[in-house]
Amino acid sequence: MRKKVLSLFMAAVMVVGMFAGCGAKKDEPAANNTPQTEVKTETEKQDAEPDVEPITLNVAYMPNYGSLWAIENAIAQGYLDEEKISVNLVEFQDGPTIIAAMESGSIDVGYIGQGAHKLCINGQATIFALSHISNGDALIGGPGITSVEDLAGKKVAYSSGSSSEDILVKSLDKAGMTMDDIEAVDMDASAIVTAMLSNGVDACATWSPNSLKILEELDGATKLTDNMTFADQTVSLASWIAMPKYAEENRDVLVRFTRALFKAMDYAATEHQEDTAKLVAAQTANDEATVYEQRGDAEWLTGKQVSAGAADGTVEGYYELQKQAFIANGAVEGNPSVSDYVLLDVMIEAGQY
Repeated sequence: MRKKVLSLFMAAVMVVGMFAGCGAKKDEPAANNTPQTEVKTETEKQDAEPDVEPITLNVAYMPNYGSLWAIENAIAQGYLDEEKISVNLVEFQDGPTIIAAMESGSIDVGYIGQGAHKLCINGQATIFALSHISNGDALIGGPGITSVEDLAGKKVAYSSGSSSEDILVKSLDKAGMTMDDIEAVDMDASAIVTAMLSNGVDACATWSPNSLKILEELDGATKLTDNMTFADQTVSLASWIAMPKYAEENRDVLVRFTRALFKAMDYAATEHQEDTAKLVAAQTANDEATVYEQRGDAEWLTGKQVSAGAADGTVEGYYELQKQAFIANGAVEGNPSVSDYVLLDVMIEAGQY
């Protein structure tokens, strides 16, 4: 629109110039007492616009492809620089721990997987951007365990409050079982891998890359369920969050940060996955080939898809379906509107680039 207006203006200036030339004497140029309007270039116009304040954000992530695919490209491709945002990346093992760090004030924004969304529904955090639709969670049986029913009376490792607990509960429910039917052992994500590989537990619920490592290295391991097992009941989402107070006071920052993420998602959703794996491997000190395998863990959405989905109701529908599944298994209190804890307007505005 600016270019069209500028073109029209320049055309008008030329026409005025032509008429002025016709009315003036050749040996006495006509005096022009009318103040000249300065025509600025597009770059000069942008430079003249109010500048945004540079800011540094403490950003929480988990050491896997799904958590880092967008933020690493937002850094590497210069999209955060365009928004005058610098970041300090801080590693955590799960979403509930990230939310606790936010509550303490040490983290500004962070990434969470499926399980921690129930804390957002319960009012503990605000979602401002959808990252992707995940298939990275899995319930895995050790040697001799080939069905969920085989878990009766067995030791099953999981991480409470996370997507690990979410997929375990859903898997048991689908088999007509509850947590009371197993010996549930609550531990952190890294300890689950060690316990499984040493046969310290009979089964586990965890997420990628831990699930991939266990399936690759433990002889006789069987994937019993994953997120797609429950595609007819719910959707497994990964999101970016902030504290409600921070979101209210720093909406402009969230829009800028989300815009950078969305551009990075456009860049990496269907292409540049090898390059993305290299970035993630460097950040997590993992083997590039192992990280590259994680590209199959999700439906990678572009930023434009998320923004359009936020505008047409698709994204709200995802979060509603997710919420109803949490309500059904008793994981959340009440039934708040999705708009109470998901900033759809931030996603819509951030996609206007």
